[in-house]
Amino acid sequence: MIIASNFKMNHTRKSTQQFLNQLKEVKTNHTIRVFPPATALFENEIVGVQNGYPAINGSFTGEIGLEQIKEFNIDKILIGHSERRNLLKESQELITKKFEFYKNENFEITYCIGEPLEIRQKGIDEVIKFLKAQLVGIDINYDKLIVAYEPVWAIGTGISATIQEIEETHNKLREFIKSSLLYGGSVKLENIAEICDIENVDGVLIGTASWQVENFIKMINQVKG
Repeated sequence: MIIASNFKMNHTRKSTQQFLNQLKEVKTNHTIRVFPPATALFENEIVGVQNGYPAINGSFTGEIGLEQIKEFNIDKILIGHSERRNLLKESQELITKKFEFYKNENFEITYCIGEPLEIRQKGIDEVIKFLKAQLVGIDINYDKLIVAYEPVWAIGTGISATIQEIEETHNKLREFIKSSLLYGGSVKLENIAEICDIENVDGVLIGTASWQVENFIKMINQVKG
C-alpha cells in the first residue's frame, strides 16, 4: 500500500523536520510519501513536492523548478490536484506540460483526478467521462505513474465517498489504468482501513487527518500489510 500525506499550505521547516524524524521510528511494509510545502523540503527518500513548474529555472515568479527541487535530491511530485485546477485555474494544457517535463526527468508522479458534485450526481458513466478528460495528454502507461482519485466534493469537507462509490469508481478506472490507484478525500483514522481493503485501491492520499504525525502513524498502522 502507498500511504501519502499532502501537507498543502501547512507546516513549517521546523515542524516538517520533527514530523519526518518521528516517522523514522515507524516500522512498516507500506510505501510512505510526504508532500510538504516548498519552504519545508528535505533530502529524504519519502519526500516529494506538491508542485513544480515545467522548467529547470527561469523568470517564473513564485514558482519552483527542477533546479530547486533537485537541490534536495527529490524525484517525486504531485500534479493535477483539484485545488490547483480549481483555485489556481491550472489548465489541462499546463498540467500536461508539467507531466511531460517531470516524466522526462524520471520523477515518480502522483497524478490527481476527481469530479465535482454535479458530475457525481449524474452517475458513474458521467464521472468516468469527466475523469478521462483529466487524463487527456497524460501517458497512463508511464512506469512511475501513481493515479490518485480524489472526488472534489469530498476533499476537506469531512464527507468521504461511500465504500460503494469508491469501489465502483476504482473498478472502472482499473479497466484502463494499470498503475497504482490511490483514493483521497476525507480519509481519516476511522475509515482508512476499510478504504484500503477495497478492491483496486492501492493506497490513500491524505490531507487534514495526516498533519499531526501521531495521527498519521496511527493511520499507517491501521492498514494491513
